Amino acid sequence: MECEWKPDEQGLQQILQLLKESQSPDTSTQRSVQQRLEQLNQYPDFNNYLIFVLTKLKSEDEPTRSLSGLILKNNVKAHYQNFPNGVSDFIKSECLQNIGDASPLIRATVGILITTIASKGELQNWPELLPNLCLLLDSEDYNTCEGAFGALQKICEDSAEILDSDMLDRPLNIMIPKFLQFFKHSSPKIRSHAIACVNQFIINRTQALMLHIDPFIENLFALATDEEPEVRKNVCRALVMLLEVRLDRLLPHMHNIIEYMLQRTQDHDENVALEACEFWLTLAEQPVCKELLSGHLAQLIPVLVNGMKYSEIDIILLKGDIEEDEAIPDNEQDIRPRFHRSRTVAQQHEGEGIEEEEDEDDELDDDDTISDWNLRKCSAAALDVLANVFTDDLLLHILPLLKELLFHPEWVVKESGILVLGAIAEGCMQGMIPYLPELIPHLIQCLSDKKALVRSITCWTLSRYAHWAVTQPPDIYLKPLMTELLKRILDSNKRVQEAACSAFATLEEEACTELVPYLAFILDTLVFAFSKYQHKNLLILYDAIGTLADSVGHHLNQPEYIQMLMPPLIQKWNQLKDEDKDLFPLLECLSSVATALQSGFLPYCEPVYQRCVNLVQKTLAQAMLHQSQPDQYEAPDKDFMIVALDLLSGLAEGLGGTIEQLVARSNILTLMYQCMQDKMPEVCQSSFALLGDLTKACFQHVKPCIADFMPILGTNLNPELISVCNNATWAIGEISIQMGPEMQPYVAMVLHQLVEIINRPNTPKTLLENTAITIGRLGYVCPQEVAPMLQQFIRPWCTSLRNIRDNEEKDSAFRGICTMISVNPGGVVQDFIFFCDAVASWVDPNDELRDMFYKILHGFKNQVGEENWRRFSDQFPMPLKERLATFYGV
Repeated sequence: MECEWKPDEQGLQQILQLLKESQSPDTSTQRSVQQRLEQLNQYPDFNNYLIFVLTKLKSEDEPTRSLSGLILKNNVKAHYQNFPNGVSDFIKSECLQNIGDASPLIRATVGILITTIASKGELQNWPELLPNLCLLLDSEDYNTCEGAFGALQKICEDSAEILDSDMLDRPLNIMIPKFLQFFKHSSPKIRSHAIACVNQFIINRTQALMLHIDPFIENLFALATDEEPEVRKNVCRALVMLLEVRLDRLLPHMHNIIEYMLQRTQDHDENVALEACEFWLTLAEQPVCKELLSGHLAQLIPVLVNGMKYSEIDIILLKGDIEEDEAIPDNEQDIRPRFHRSRTVAQQHEGEGIEEEEDEDDELDDDDTISDWNLRKCSAAALDVLANVFTDDLLLHILPLLKELLFHPEWVVKESGILVLGAIAEGCMQGMIPYLPELIPHLIQCLSDKKALVRSITCWTLSRYAHWAVTQPPDIYLKPLMTELLKRILDSNKRVQEAACSAFATLEEEACTELVPYLAFILDTLVFAFSKYQHKNLLILYDAIGTLADSVGHHLNQPEYIQMLMPPLIQKWNQLKDEDKDLFPLLECLSSVATALQSGFLPYCEPVYQRCVNLVQKTLAQAMLHQSQPDQYEAPDKDFMIVALDLLSGLAEGLGGTIEQLVARSNILTLMYQCMQDKMPEVCQSSFALLGDLTKACFQHVKPCIADFMPILGTNLNPELISVCNNATWAIGEISIQMGPEMQPYVAMVLHQLVEIINRPNTPKTLLENTAITIGRLGYVCPQEVAPMLQQFIRPWCTSLRNIRDNEEKDSAFRGICTMISVNPGGVVQDFIFFCDAVASWVDPNDELRDMFYKILHGFKNQVGEENWRRFSDQFPMPLKERLATFYGV
């Protein structure tokens, strides 16, 4: 046994001085403390001093001792592999000896330190840790038992996977039965630790727990009405997870569990109520939900609705009593990072307007500054999913409640009623329609309520019914709804401004060109908001303007509208520095505006184009510096480059051929060549979209680079990265059309991958459609190369293109297929019915294409003879038969 390490008195005083100073609020003191700590890390036994202060120096105050432990924890995180053996052994033994310290703060700090070391050495390098902690659980001393359990709970949270692996000789076989024994312990804190430990192993269906699943569930039931809220909370959490992974084991007890969860959802402790409320969300995802809950709806619905009221603490946190705050600048911490959705090229389908991705900003996101998830949001989300499960059957239970809530004199109650109405909008839409003619005007009135929180929730709820309002004669609902929402965009309360802007963006998507008559009025408001908004809402305003441009398209290209809209946008554009993240939403907005305005954007395009090219160039340069000297230069934020590439795509799409001079005077193609090879998928995705758009706009500048670009496109046809693959595929199709027969040397680089993708199961629809179009286009320009493979792709090719709208891309793809059939008619024989169906999907093919179809259909009919053709065409569904007879006379 080596002699015990002792601190040097002077060194100890120096470190205590530092620990005191680090608690000072002054930032310059903080910074100098940080620097001194970094220097002290050069001394091997600095960490011995830290553990000494934590565990041995009982004369110091607890916050200082705990801080010493937390600094040690950070050193362990950063430098543990460089600790000398003696130091790490000293720290480990001190931790185990002091896990039972009399002070809860010191116990918790030692526990955090233990788990940090454990996660560094993956537990293997400290084999005595788990056996020792388990042994300490049996200690007569409460502090020791609690400290050891606290540490075990953290280890179970951090290292659940490793604990269940062969690396450690499966300690859980001993640990889990041990934890179960403590469910009945007299101390609530220890009961709570015990459940929390076992709970870590439910979701992964850990074998050691599955063996004891029945005693575990029995023990949970025994603790169901424990007087300690923390215990009830962990019981609820366990049942929610078991519902996901071991429904079979809960089913026999389901009636009682539902009754129990109904009680817990009304628990006076909000944390317990929130855990219990998750149960309904999880249950709604199970196929048996309808059958299990039908009999309980009458009790459940009032409980959920009641949980949707703001609590008093919510209102305080939301500053619900401050009605006018528009002049107060935003707190920068409150502004969430925005994620840029990179450009994906997609086809339009029959009978729909703008092709929108699944709308994910429609969620119950009405008050995102409070602790993000609370009982109100969870209850509303549960009601939303249950409305989707039970649809109109839910209304029996909701309508009587709604009448009372919506007209209630207390604003908090009325507000919750408006939230209920919004939450059920999706699931109960059909059943709500009879009531909407009276409800929508009432809601429009609520937009002028004197309470800001009522006005803001009303914006959201109305946006959930926008789809219906737009289908009615515009003067009845659309016009008043739009007028009032526009007033709310100029509200004096920031939360209302935000809710109104988001709701208006939803209305724009639903109404599309219905808004054209009101454009001047709309732009007036949006432009006025520019001068009024604080930082956070400005970002949402950009989105509302971009969505407007997407929705009305070329109707925006009127001199008076351009005169209103462009000056404030360009003014913001000039104010923002290249490093400012506010450029993201502004660039996205300009991209939509440029695409909509087309030639109307010409006067603004040069400075915008130049800046985008500069942003790409800067980001690439910074990335190269970072790669060569990572310690000197930090990695750039590549979103700047992605957003800039997307705006360049918008310019190319909007301006078409007029972008040619700008491209000629810049090095964008060289930059694009680098972006296409970037490690970050979103960068490649956006650069391929731009390549396709430039190919359409000014191919003369792209053509010299094709030999360099094609191999890169070929290697990116990897369907694991769907969006990258999709955009690369689309670009290849655009290039084929421009290259014509000169495409021949490149077909082999891409054809096999494309055929493989079109035959893959579960390929997303957008990727299938773009792949089919590109195969068709390759076949159109190089039929000799592609036609021999016809049989391998004709069937999925026909089925993926039958549902997209007649357009130029579909046209070139079908010309390609017809050309290939004439080269290799045998390739289509077995799947000819699919070809017939695809032909019939055309509403109005142009004469040349119709002629190609006519020749192939009649050629096939003459080839097989009248009798066989009749037998063959008898298999056709009636509409197909009639269509082919009418249009092509077969």
